[in-house]
Amino acid sequence: MTDQARKILVTSALPYANGPIHLGHMVEYIQTDIWVRFQKQRGHECIYVCADDAHGTPIMLKADQMGISPQALIDKVSQEHQRDFSGFMVNFDNYHSTHSDENRYFSSLIYERLRDAGHIARRTITQAYDPEKNMFLPDRFIKGECPKCGAADQYGDSCEACGATYSPTELKNAYSAVSGARPIEKESEHFFFKLGDFEPFLQNWVDKHVQVQMKHKLNEWFEAGLQQWDISRDAPYWGFEIPGEENKYFYVWLDAPVGYMASFKHWCEKTGNDFDQFWSPDSTTELYHFIGKDIAYFHTLFWPAMLHGSNFRTPSGVFCHGFLTVNGQKMSKSRGTFIMAETYLKHLRPEYLRYYFAAKLGAGIDDIDLNLEDFRLKVNADLVNKVVNIASRCAGFIQKKFDGQLDSTLVEPTLYQDAVAAGESIADAYEKREYGRAMREIMHIADKANQYIDTAEPWVLAKQEGREAEVQACCTLGINLFRVIVSYLAPVLPQVAQEAAEFLNIQDLGWSAIEQPLLNHRINKFKPLMQRVEPEVIEKVIEDSRQDLLKTQQTAPAASKTALQQEPIASEISFDDFAKVDLRVAKIAKAEAVEGADKLLRLTLDLGGETRNVFAGIKSAYQPEQLEGKLTVMVANLAPRKMKFGVSEGMVLAAGPGGKDIWILEPHEGAQPGMRIR
Repeated sequence: MTDQARKILVTSALPYANGPIHLGHMVEYIQTDIWVRFQKQRGHECIYVCADDAHGTPIMLKADQMGISPQALIDKVSQEHQRDFSGFMVNFDNYHSTHSDENRYFSSLIYERLRDAGHIARRTITQAYDPEKNMFLPDRFIKGECPKCGAADQYGDSCEACGATYSPTELKNAYSAVSGARPIEKESEHFFFKLGDFEPFLQNWVDKHVQVQMKHKLNEWFEAGLQQWDISRDAPYWGFEIPGEENKYFYVWLDAPVGYMASFKHWCEKTGNDFDQFWSPDSTTELYHFIGKDIAYFHTLFWPAMLHGSNFRTPSGVFCHGFLTVNGQKMSKSRGTFIMAETYLKHLRPEYLRYYFAAKLGAGIDDIDLNLEDFRLKVNADLVNKVVNIASRCAGFIQKKFDGQLDSTLVEPTLYQDAVAAGESIADAYEKREYGRAMREIMHIADKANQYIDTAEPWVLAKQEGREAEVQACCTLGINLFRVIVSYLAPVLPQVAQEAAEFLNIQDLGWSAIEQPLLNHRINKFKPLMQRVEPEVIEKVIEDSRQDLLKTQQTAPAASKTALQQEPIASEISFDDFAKVDLRVAKIAKAEAVEGADKLLRLTLDLGGETRNVFAGIKSAYQPEQLEGKLTVMVANLAPRKMKFGVSEGMVLAAGPGGKDIWILEPHEGAQPGMRIR
């Protein structure tokens, strides 16, 4: 039974229009798409909109580097984004851009309403300024030495070496990442949103509409006091000019969430639907945002305050999710685990990843891990060996012996009714975004179905004269259980569900349709729905991801020359340049000869939780078995290098005159794997 029909508007965070989609991004869009498809399957009106986040300094500078206009860049990236989303079966009702007439209108309207109500302040601030490019510099475009640890080439807001945070003015020997010039300080008038005006409202709203884990984090902001938010940027800037001002632009984070409204307005204009029904302050519709936990601050404080202060409705809920790791570690380009959506889709069905993410996702904000071997095994075990296997075991008998005709009764009606009854618990799990629970309950039904078929043994009965009716009865129940399972999996596996519906000769995979089994019904010839994932396919994805990195390095457009690039090449390097080299102690976990190479050994190096594969020319001094367990020093931040025998992910350093006299550290000599050499 479906519950009372609802009107729901759903959004995912807007992908930034200066780069491609990777699998880390896809966690959110797959999570959202599953929820939307489930709502539609239950008979609700559920509209899913999104857009490219198309403004800001990074887009302006990247377009300049590429020698094209910002408009040309965002148009190109939008096509790529929509291609990849479509490839993963993410089914937006409308996909738009924040650089649109609709977004300009609503951004200006919200600002003007906030300004007229006294929620906008103006004051002069001092900022870093690039005197060569004649532009103010965002923190991330200022680099220099960390004021805490002295590490070179750190950004203007935080140090990646020691983790310290600071203001750009504290950097030592600062330079512009745009031109290389030394920044100067310059004053400018900026506009600020008085977030503190909405503190009582926000505390009440957060308590009702945000996940418990995020409430704890947001309470830290409330305890520290809500600060005014700088919503303006100075020309040159790629974005919308602030109404009534010259050379002042909306900061990208003001108009980005407004893009949800703009995309929905664009959909309304195309379809004739009523925008105000969903966005008026007294709306009875539902509005949900799916976002990453890293941008919760904008969506759970600034955004609802902006909407409330400008007389629009606020979200019914903001659903945050965690990050994606691969093989237990941060996605890595050198290890081939920074996988682009396009690269994955060249080798694997999108539904494999949709299912694996669903099996991992809960309603909280915990990170999830894509373990590539576990991914392969789980897809094979659950989707191929359990779900598809039910249909493939039964369909042939029905087709060959009964001309595709199912029996007129169910031999074990209780088994079928139990599967149907489980639907309410599964629906509850989908509704609450507890997809992992939903997948476990669905696979439990699949286990029961396979156990029944194993016990009934239709392949044995088919060989025994006079037992044809038992074969038809057994396989009819198996096919009906398969139909129930596929109906429950349809939000996760939309293409498989469609192909299964064609095989079952039915139109409706809706939740309520399964209440009536398929009896005295003709099915079509079964075609394989999924294939096993083999290890070599995973290896190919990893290798292609490494090649993506190499191609990027080779074809990246030349940036504007920095001060360092303008220096003549010399035989000496500065201390600052040397400080960029990351030297780490590594344990040699495995060593092996390289076939066809006279001097090379292939080393697997353990850096204390992370492993790298490195080729080292030390075969003249050591046999492979002599090296395992010993320690060495490696350059850990060297870009991967494609060699004849494979990709080397670093460089080993060793001392000695050469030949047989190359010395490697023994384990007892005190250093620990992963230790940085300073």
